[in-house]
Amino acid sequence: MNNESLLTKILKSVFFKNAQGKAGKYARNSSRMMGLATDVVQKLQVVGFKDGMAEFSKNVQLLIRMIRATANGSYKGLPWKSLVSVIAVLIYFVSPIDIIPDFLPVVGIADDVALVFWLFRTIASDISKFSEWEKHEKIIKIG
Repeated sequence: MNNESLLTKILKSVFFKNAQGKAGKYARNSSRMMGLATDVVQKLQVVGFKDGMAEFSKNVQLLIRMIRATANGSYKGLPWKSLVSVIAVLIYFVSPIDIIPDFLPVVGIADDVALVFWLFRTIASDISKFSEWEKHEKIIKIG
């Protein structure tokens, strides 16, 4: 199964449709977004993405920071559609039962990886804007 057909199956799956259905409710509730961010951090720690998965882990961590900054109100630049997409992907990511169940060694996260990389391509400009905002936020202003 090539990557594109896997992605097509994920996007059409009942598992992703379910995540999309929940995403709007999460996006309207900052506590739920913060809870989701915590769940994603825990899954990253449990699965322990290493070596060849460093870029994937880095991408997911950026999504976590984006959700937290949006939830706490410090970042207001994420369009609604992109916010809901990020949340849907993260809900899918934390779900142990999806198109390829996570308990399957190695291949169990293939769908999660494909979906996160799809999201990064889909909302690339919003991610770039957030990254720029985040860099400027970390600069300490003197004077």
